[in-house]
Amino acid sequence: MVVDVDICGLKVGDEHPVRLMGVINLSKESFYKGSVVSTDSLLDVAHKMVDDGATILDIGARSTWPLAKPVIGKEEELERMIPALDILKDNVDALISVDTVYSSVAEESLKHGADIVNDVSGFTSDPHMIDVVADYDCPAVVMASENVPGDPIGMDAIMDSLASIIDRADARGIDTDKLILDPAIGKWIPEKDPIYDFETIDQFESLKVFEKPLLAAISRKSCIDAVLHKPASERLYGSLAATAIVVHKGAHIIRTHDIPETKDVVEVARAMRKKESSVKAGDFEVSLKDIIHPDDAEYLMKNIGVTGTGAKVMKNKTVSKVMRVNNITTTEALIIKQEILARGGDAALERNAVSHETEKTDILIIGTLLQFEKLIPKLSYQARNLPLIAEMIAEALEHDMDVEHRYRREL
Repeated sequence: MVVDVDICGLKVGDEHPVRLMGVINLSKESFYKGSVVSTDSLLDVAHKMVDDGATILDIGARSTWPLAKPVIGKEEELERMIPALDILKDNVDALISVDTVYSSVAEESLKHGADIVNDVSGFTSDPHMIDVVADYDCPAVVMASENVPGDPIGMDAIMDSLASIIDRADARGIDTDKLILDPAIGKWIPEKDPIYDFETIDQFESLKVFEKPLLAAISRKSCIDAVLHKPASERLYGSLAATAIVVHKGAHIIRTHDIPETKDVVEVARAMRKKESSVKAGDFEVSLKDIIHPDDAEYLMKNIGVTGTGAKVMKNKTVSKVMRVNNITTTEALIIKQEILARGGDAALERNAVSHETEKTDILIIGTLLQFEKLIPKLSYQARNLPLIAEMIAEALEHDMDVEHRYRREL
């Protein structure tokens, strides 16, 4: 299904331009001092962002940076937020988002003209936030969170968290098409290593299985510092590189401090993103789904009502792999081909190996993860070098699923 939603009159989705959300911080304690705006300059900054291409402005009156000092209370957050909203109301041609985890701040902001609530805690910090969003029927950005903002570690945990947030919102009567999903890029908790942000950026397309608008907030964050070893003021180009990747992989909204620079990058990356393959006729729709991880298929199956047990059984049938094994004997290659064929897969090897005219050959093994899982133990009981090859196939598959192996490098 193609994502195509209306967010307070702004079209967001696969067939629309990637929208830019400009960051306006009223909080002196924010990690990037260049984003802090005074009340006197607020309208000028907002107008420039809109002129440069922002269609959403995200106003933060209290830093959500985990290391921010001092930590201010709700009253001071409101004292900063409400005058700013009064200045912006009816004076800028953009939607206004309020970055807060408190229901009282969100509700008062909505009364003063805010359009969107951006809750980095995903309805976890304040139990009443979900009620405010439901009662006001407003769009909400929800960030992957379990107990505290951004605490899921790894893509599996992020997907679980977002699925849970969607379920809770649906149970509360919220129109979940108005939810915008944020996978929590950044060092939100001390235990989170930058490699988990690399995984999220690299596998951003996994989020498409939720069929919701996707927001990426990468701008000048710690994962950029982990590579470049530069302060926030010098992370622009690193942020743009990461932004290009997530746009290419499906992001619909980019939250950024740097609108004009990001606009150019987004437009180029969006132009190179392939169009979703979807065909509609009356009430029918047929769409192709690119599944890169079996857990993504599990979420997709649950979305259409497949039982949890059924989804777990079938998910390893949805992802296919092509594995090359080099320099094995012709006999070993033919045994592998016979065994994978018996499990519904296939294998390709050179013509001379089929006719036993060569002693050594390479082989391409083609199969689903489930077929490989069944092939490995079968080869383990064979003669020659096949038990070793079985171990190597198993190790290669483990590496493919291991975040440490995929992203851990000397930085």
